[in-house]
Amino acid sequence: MGIETSDAPVEESTEPPLCGLRPTSDFQTHNQPNIGQKPTLDSATPFVDPGTAVNVNVDEQVKQAYSISAETLARLLDVDPQHGLSSAEAAHRLERDGINKIKDAKGLSTWKILLRQVSNSLTMVLLIVMALSFGIDDYIEGSVITAVIVLNIVVGFVQDFRAEKTIQSLYALSAPTSNVLRDGNEQSMKAENLVVGDVVKLKVGDIVPADCRLVDAMNAAADESTLTGESQPVAKDPSLVFLNPELKPGDRTNMAYSATVMTRGRATGIVVAVGMGTQIGDVANLLRGSATENKDQSCVVRIWTSFKRGLKSVLGLDGTPLTIKLSKFALLLFGLAILLALIVFSTAKFDITGDVLLYGIVCGVAVIPESLIAVLTITIAVGTKAMAKGNVIVRKLSALEALGGITNICSDKTGTLTQGKMIAKKALIAGLGTVTVYDTTSPFDPFSGGMKLDDEPINTDKLPDSSQLKTFLRVIALCNLATVTTDKQGGNEGTTSSVTGNVPTWSAIGEPTEISLQVLAMRFNSGKPVILEREQQTLLAELPFDSETKRMTVIYGSQNSQTAEVFTKGATEMLLPLLDETDDRKLEIAEDVKTLAKSGLRVLCIAHKIVDSNDPEQLTERKLAESNLRFVGLVGLYDPPRLETADSVRQCQGAGITVHMLTGDHILTAQSIAQDVGILNSNLSTLEASQAVMSATEFDRMSNDQIDSLDKLPLVLARCSPKTKTRMIEALHRREAYCAMTGDGVNDAPALQKADVGIAMGLNGSDVAKDAADMVLSDDRFDSIVKAVYEGRRLFDNIQKFLLHLLISNIAQVILLLIGLAFKDSSKRSVFPLSPLEILWVNLVTSSFLALGLGLEEAQPDIMRRPPHSLRVGVFTRQLIVDKMIYGFFMGTLCLVAFVGVVYGVGGGDLGTHCNEGYNSTCDVVFRARATTYATLSFLLLVTAWEVKHFSRSLFNLDPSRHSGPFSIFQAVWYNRFLFWAVVAGFVITFPVVYIPFVNTTVFKHQGITWEWGIVLACVVVYLVLVETWKAVKRRFSIGSGKVQVLNGEREKMERAV
Repeated sequence: MGIETSDAPVEESTEPPLCGLRPTSDFQTHNQPNIGQKPTLDSATPFVDPGTAVNVNVDEQVKQAYSISAETLARLLDVDPQHGLSSAEAAHRLERDGINKIKDAKGLSTWKILLRQVSNSLTMVLLIVMALSFGIDDYIEGSVITAVIVLNIVVGFVQDFRAEKTIQSLYALSAPTSNVLRDGNEQSMKAENLVVGDVVKLKVGDIVPADCRLVDAMNAAADESTLTGESQPVAKDPSLVFLNPELKPGDRTNMAYSATVMTRGRATGIVVAVGMGTQIGDVANLLRGSATENKDQSCVVRIWTSFKRGLKSVLGLDGTPLTIKLSKFALLLFGLAILLALIVFSTAKFDITGDVLLYGIVCGVAVIPESLIAVLTITIAVGTKAMAKGNVIVRKLSALEALGGITNICSDKTGTLTQGKMIAKKALIAGLGTVTVYDTTSPFDPFSGGMKLDDEPINTDKLPDSSQLKTFLRVIALCNLATVTTDKQGGNEGTTSSVTGNVPTWSAIGEPTEISLQVLAMRFNSGKPVILEREQQTLLAELPFDSETKRMTVIYGSQNSQTAEVFTKGATEMLLPLLDETDDRKLEIAEDVKTLAKSGLRVLCIAHKIVDSNDPEQLTERKLAESNLRFVGLVGLYDPPRLETADSVRQCQGAGITVHMLTGDHILTAQSIAQDVGILNSNLSTLEASQAVMSATEFDRMSNDQIDSLDKLPLVLARCSPKTKTRMIEALHRREAYCAMTGDGVNDAPALQKADVGIAMGLNGSDVAKDAADMVLSDDRFDSIVKAVYEGRRLFDNIQKFLLHLLISNIAQVILLLIGLAFKDSSKRSVFPLSPLEILWVNLVTSSFLALGLGLEEAQPDIMRRPPHSLRVGVFTRQLIVDKMIYGFFMGTLCLVAFVGVVYGVGGGDLGTHCNEGYNSTCDVVFRARATTYATLSFLLLVTAWEVKHFSRSLFNLDPSRHSGPFSIFQAVWYNRFLFWAVVAGFVITFPVVYIPFVNTTVFKHQGITWEWGIVLACVVVYLVLVETWKAVKRRFSIGSGKVQVLNGEREKMERAV
């Protein structure tokens, strides 16, 4: 037409390419790198029918069914597309090939869940201690430790079992039924009974039950986003044959793949793969790749590798950083327990009598926090329950705490960051101006948001009297197969949807592009039903969209009219040569397309003309019907972000978490969305933008060394394949990043499994993705991830608090017992400053509920304003280690002072005889000293529970952002009700333990005290002074958390304002 077209940097797809101008040859090369062609002999690349080839494997030909004609495939599979398989032949093939089912969901394994609870180092240590206790006939201590082990296992098992049951409820069959041609009759049957060679009938809304080579199709398109990540439906053309064996599934437009959804038209296909042989099956096999990746290794190497993997699993040395750290810590404690036992044995010159062995076991018990697993499990379970209320289902308890430490989130775009629903955002109407839709929150609701013409708001009650606008609306409404409806009268077209108490719910059927156009027409009260009723129009002809013409045309007329109207929409590069416009005007249109494309919008061209309704050629011949069209306008379509996404991304960035977008969409579409949600800064320089945004082709071309040499990994990766996403995760791991991957499609599943925390979508996610994920978002909302991060960080802080509390107690007991070796009775045997049951009572009863209360602490105000905690350091930070040693030394020393004060003060150093075994008349002093030491240790632990609520703030100024003033301590300790009552209960229960007859002397090996309470009170006061002094030093010299300023209410408001 005398006009040179140039590339517009926009996305193309196999449906009407909503894109900028592109020469046809360039479009074909870009969109279908392996060009489909009709099986003709004069093609540029000669077509060779594989059915005529010699010695070509039939199974391989069927596997590459896209490269042969449908007729050839039917001959290979011995099936008549008009008749289908016989029932007998289908039964034979079903028995031969098996059922059509993806083996992704393995179901619940009770034994595996149970083994998961035992597979940690601390449980192994407790089992050893339990065995030793029973071995020396100490049945009370052995029974108590057994109860601890059982409690740990039961609590963890119940929570994991519930989580697995919940996730199983999310599974559903991809295609429970299908319409199949058998014995010449169409019948409905279970999809799992399909076999290779079956002829399947597909229509709009059907889930494709198996991989099919299409035989015929009418205006057919399928949503393949769950498989390829492409957000737009892919138009199908059975007549095409593709000769390149490396053609990607997304470009095989003569195929329909299992679990994809028909969005338009109808089609018939021959099943070429079922079950694990489908494309989804390939992804499922990829998830299991780790089991076969070393198949080429020798038998010895495989056995050794399996042994190491199993040993690490049993010891809990695989998993998240916290579980690994705690398992290593448990092994360290076990080594320390052995060392303490050796010290005890050495003082007895290795004359190991039952009494010496018992003292060694007591020292071992003292160093092990027996309740740690139970407290940790219950704390995480409570956090999991809170997350479930926030629509996050945690499949593994470790995932919640792990999420609190992530540094990067790699997110899919379609359906995760965006709604997966198109909105007509801009419409350039010839002769009128540009209509812009803004502030819309519902893609299906024509009353959502507002509109303006150029810069002037549009009042729908007083629409411009413009013939151009009316023509535009008639084209987009009538050249459209979508329907948009509402469930309430208050929302009907032409009325307002703001009726109080009558808010409508809108729904739509059709492919997203046509839905968005229909909604735009309905905004002007010109939807298809309204126009047909108002103008009494009749459909005379429909020329459907196909992948070659990339346009759709309908022709309407009325009974009393001699003319008919042609309404056309389609790809601009295909419609532009057909327009009856000057070359200069076409150049202007091309520039307008580029302008819209630069905004990341997908662009459709709208055209119209009037023809003679009595001319049959104008109604039947596509070439004539679509010639000499008049340009009506352009429409820019937009897949809107979820409402909560931008704020969620902003919160992630404020928390030091980098958000990456990994999508199958075109680079400019992805870049536009990334800017809208805040992943990309719109003020980036050209160089920064080139590094932040990258195509998957460019990324995949780079070696690992080249990727590692980048200053920063790209924030946006477009046109991603599963391999691209997995390589991105691996690149982050090489940078010692800890990453979460979100996704909903089958193509996301390998990366979900590879990521440190995999997060699947519950509503629109595939079964394979859910099976690979650690967490599932039941509402598919991105802001639920922020809630999970918030909860994970709160959990991490609280784990540090109760871990510090438990370890302070253990260190104090070790100091007390080691120095206690010097206390010899008249028979030269060491006397226990604390009896074994006193130690277990303190560790299991007193400390456990206090630690659990600390696990329920609310988050600090600045929790989402600080960077993620170091995963290399984990929970055992330098501050925690120093604090536990200092506080443990304070506590152990004061407990020792209490024991010595009673024995060597009033008691004159009389340690009696055989007082470790039980009470006799010589043990009064020792038993009173033990009671004093026990009470001192208990009360100091109660005070410590409140002191460790914050590592540097004073107990008398714990939470200035919520409570201030001289009595703030009472408000602060009352704020956590569980911890408050745990302290009260610990205080009250000390007295019956000390005073109940028989129980005190026989079980706990102590007796009631009187004046000794003065020593206990003095030790508590001194301990408070020492702890507060150390905290003051930390604040004064900015040690640990002492250098972090407290965020008060005014400062928070200022930050929010900024």
